[in-house]
Amino acid sequence: MVQQSSGPLAGLLVADFSRILAGPYATMLLADLGAQVVKVEGPDGDDTRTWMPPTRDDVSTYYLGINRNKRSVVLDLKDPDDLAAAQELVRRADVVIENFRPGGLARFRLDYDTVATTNEKVVYASISGFGTGAGANHPGYDLMVQAISGLMSLTGEPDGPPYRAGVAVFDVMAGLHACVGILAALHHRELSGRGQHVEVNLLSSALSGLVNYTSGYVAGGTVPYRMGNAHPSLCPYEPLPTADGELVVIAGNDGQFRRLCQVLDLPDLPNDPRFERNQDRTANREQLRSLLVQRLARHTKNEWFRELLAAGVPCAPINTVDGGVSLAEELGLDPVVTVGGVPGIRHPITLSETPARYELPPPGLDEHGEQFRAWLRGRVSDR
Repeated sequence: MVQQSSGPLAGLLVADFSRILAGPYATMLLADLGAQVVKVEGPDGDDTRTWMPPTRDDVSTYYLGINRNKRSVVLDLKDPDDLAAAQELVRRADVVIENFRPGGLARFRLDYDTVATTNEKVVYASISGFGTGAGANHPGYDLMVQAISGLMSLTGEPDGPPYRAGVAVFDVMAGLHACVGILAALHHRELSGRGQHVEVNLLSSALSGLVNYTSGYVAGGTVPYRMGNAHPSLCPYEPLPTADGELVVIAGNDGQFRRLCQVLDLPDLPNDPRFERNQDRTANREQLRSLLVQRLARHTKNEWFRELLAAGVPCAPINTVDGGVSLAEELGLDPVVTVGGVPGIRHPITLSETPARYELPPPGLDEHGEQFRAWLRGRVSDR
């Protein structure tokens, strides 16, 4: 089962007992960097195999987007032989990752405390919704955490209903945090020879990821509220209407604001006491917004986009996803990679000496089951 591969994590064996998004996203990032990931699935497979539409060749694109470079093995943990195979896998693994409810794997003797008795160097990562305390039995879905954390209270128009973010942001964030924790634990193992238990939960990831909003509350006593597309601490920092649609316009500092005013032919505005400093602009945002909108109405969003960018003013048209991919292509970021005929989004990290690899397409259910069992018996087969 273990193959020679390239990448900074080559030689690491990851036993992946996770499903849906946070865990599989984390293990795909590790696999892209060279780790060998064995994706352990129940008889019905990862839930996301059935999350459709959209599909490609009758396979869920949700599943395809987070499972390349892995090998799929079906193990029914209620079957004694399959359970023994799972226990042997974790005994050999460098990394185990799971997102069962806390304690859910203990009855199979696949929990950290049990695994560490036969594999003391294991780095064992657990992802939950709400940690191992009073929230241990709560199901962990991203939408729940968007609601509970406060994110939805910040998303939407001030006088409208709260909205969820369009993507499962805290699942993705928790997956990234799991990767950071795993890599930190692997480094510690390199120094000490000891593994450890890495724990990540969606709510903690959410509170960390709300950055300035949670800081504003815990350090400043301020409970933030919905402001539409405006920013509580910067102005302008929002979409503004032009002659043919909206353009995101940003003045992250006083210099950018001065350049914005030069392009819009409003040379006196930066010296106006109402708008001279950022705190002045946020205090008088409605008056400033009205003046900017009047000038922006003179040209189209693309005309302003080119002119403002040339002047060093951050701005952006509001694209659909296809526009975002197209722009990345225009900028030479090569966002799409195709593996085994399946297109996907390139690994987000560029390494000059050990680049990401793209060797295996997302596996079919139990595609590598026979190979896996031969490996356990000591007969390593080719991929």
